[in-house]
This record gives sequence, structure tokens and C-alpha cells, in this order.
Amino acid sequence: MSYAQTALDQLEKGQLEDFKKQYALSLRHDDDDTLFSLGEELYSLGFLNQSRRIYEKLLKKYPDEDELRTNLADIAIDEDKNDEALDYLNQVRPDSPAYVEALMVAADLYQTQELFEVSEQKLLTAKKLAPDEPVITFALAELYNTMREFRKAIPLYLDLITAGTTEFSKVNLVERLGVAYANAGRFEQAIGYLKQIHTGDMTPDVKFETAFTYLQLKERTEAINLFNELKDSDEHYTSLYPYLGQALEQENRLPEALTALQEGLGVDQYNEKLWLQAAHVATKLDDEALAEKYLKKGHELDSDDIAAVIQLSNLYVKQERWDENEALAKPYVKAEDADPQLYWNLAITANHQEDFAGARKYYDAAAPFFMDQPDFLKPAIYFYREEGATDQVIKLLQAYLKVVPDDGEMALMLEGYQDI
Repeated sequence: MSYAQTALDQLEKGQLEDFKKQYALSLRHDDDDTLFSLGEELYSLGFLNQSRRIYEKLLKKYPDEDELRTNLADIAIDEDKNDEALDYLNQVRPDSPAYVEALMVAADLYQTQELFEVSEQKLLTAKKLAPDEPVITFALAELYNTMREFRKAIPLYLDLITAGTTEFSKVNLVERLGVAYANAGRFEQAIGYLKQIHTGDMTPDVKFETAFTYLQLKERTEAINLFNELKDSDEHYTSLYPYLGQALEQENRLPEALTALQEGLGVDQYNEKLWLQAAHVATKLDDEALAEKYLKKGHELDSDDIAAVIQLSNLYVKQERWDENEALAKPYVKAEDADPQLYWNLAITANHQEDFAGARKYYDAAAPFFMDQPDFLKPAIYFYREEGATDQVIKLLQAYLKVVPDDGEMALMLEGYQDI
């Protein structure tokens, strides 16, 4: 038995002192092939220093064996010695049998540094040199997956699966392909692959992507079931709650939707979007007090979120709380890109407050955005008529009748103005 094998046996038994003695003897007496195999075994077990000593010894004896350089580069990367790793890799010439492996190691290094484009170029070069090597295809697919360039990843995963490889380095390629299709917006193709995975074998992320894909395909029952399974197994998977709430709302299961969103708020209380979604469902359930509470919480978390301001303003207008609406909305119409809904709400508010100059200002600002909205146009027409703004009345009447041509009252009003 070689000293190397004895060293490994001692290591397996946990006899570290005996391992060190046998390792030293192996360095002095074992043949080079045995030493190389020992270096590989020790590297796989995480004994980097011992593995490195073997490779360094062999490299001195065999300076043209570039595989030793790529192995030493791997160790340097594991030890966060990136410059040292690059030094080894740059010594590998393009005509070396180890050049493709060096490109792969370099790609891995650059990926860990988030230099994805450099990593991509290394892998593309490797693929040109070894187009049929599945490990390169897999590495490139995984890189594109990390970069979220799913349309580039899809054909690579497909190539591997078509060749009969459904798992690579403990990665389920069918799962990867289904998720890539989903992220690329190709939901029909995605579900065909995701359905092949038993839900018990799905990771939380894959279960989420599958449920999301069902939701996009309007297969809401399947989506709800999977989202609930995910919630039961990991209630802190916060991304699920908005979509579970959405699916339940679309199924008109409003109390369940509100409950799901409230559960989400229990684990993600600083998500202002979730507060707004819960407020929206509460409004549909005619619980305006709860809706107001949630809207105020969302607004408190992010005062720049105009969606919260608009929803709260709409509620104040509905409840005829004019002063509160004015205080809320006015600061948000000072910007050039103010949301026109706030102009509309402030026009209604100012009119009820008998601030007719203010109402005129806000109606003028809102009108260009709502020329196809009869709910805006009709009250605005009556307001402008009271103001004696004939040109604006005619303009809005014409716009209104394009949308509601069978409104006889408005048609007569327009005829009256045209006869003047």
C-alpha cells in the first residue's frame, strides 16, 4: 500500500497526526502519479495547503504540465488569492492541452468578481475550442442564468437535455430550463417543463416560479395551491404574498385575499406596496376604515410613493373630506410631472370649497389627460359652463360625445352653443 493511501486512511479515521506523518512520507517516496492523485483527493476534501505542496513539487519537476497550473489556480481562488490564480492561468499558452481548462477556471474567477462579460468571453472562447464539451455548455448556461440573460441560457440548457443530460453537477436542468422560460416570459413553454418536477422535489424558488407561471397563464387554482404550499413550508418567503393575494382577488375570493395579504404584512411589515394592495382589497370589501389605515401606513413608509397618495386622495374625495384631501394632495402637484389624477381630485375639492379660481386651475391642468373619460368630462362641462368658459365647454362637449354619443342632454347642450 502506498504512503498516500495510508495517509488517506488515517485521515478517514480522524488520526490527523498519523496522517501528517504518512503525508510527509508520501511526498518523499511515492511516485508522481500517486502524488498527483493524492493532491486531487486532498483538494476535494478541503486540504488546500497539502494539495498545493504536492502540485508545486510536481510543477518544479514537470514545468510543461499546465494542468498543474490550473489546479494551483483553483486552490488560489479558493484562498481568495485572485492575482496569484491569474498568474498561473496566464502562463498557460493557447496551444497547451490545458488551455480550455484554464479558460474555464478564469471564467469562474471572473464570475466570482462579478466581471460577467469577461467571464462570458472566456467561456465563449472555450466553447469554440471544444464545442461538444458539455461542461462548457453548462457553465455558459449557468453564467447567463446568473446574468438573468435567460434567452441566451435557454438554448444551452436545451442542448444538454436533448443530448440526454437532465442533471449536471447536482443541478436539475429541466428545472433550470422551466425557470428560464418563465423569466423570459415564455410561460407556455415554462409550464411544460415545470410540470415534470414533483412539487416535493421543488426548491422554494422553483415552487414560486411555477406558481407565478400558472398565475400568468390564468390557471389561478394551481397558482393558489402552490403559493399556499410554499407559504406553509416557508412563511418568510415574502415574495409570494402579493401574488397569492392577486390570484385570490382575481378569483373574487376577497376575504381570503385580504387574509393572505395580512399574513404577508406580518412578516414583511416594511413593504409599502403590500400595504397598498391590502388597502385596495379592503376597499373592494367596503371596509374603508381599514383601507384608510393601510394607506396611511404605506404612505408613512414611503411618502414619495404617488400610488399611496392617489389612493388615499381618492378615498378622501369619496368621503367628501375636502380639507384633508387638499392638505394631502397639494404638495404633490407642485412638480412638473405631477399625476393628473391629483389635479382632478383637487379640482373637485376646490369646487366644493367654493374656491372656483383654484378649481379652474386644476380642471385646466387635468383636462388634457382625461378627454376620453366621461366621468371627468361631464362634471367639468358643468363647471366650465358656470364659469362662462364657452370655448372650453364646447371642446369638452365634443370630446364627451365622441365617447358617449347617445347622451341626448349633452348633444342638445352642444347644439345650443353652436347656435350662438
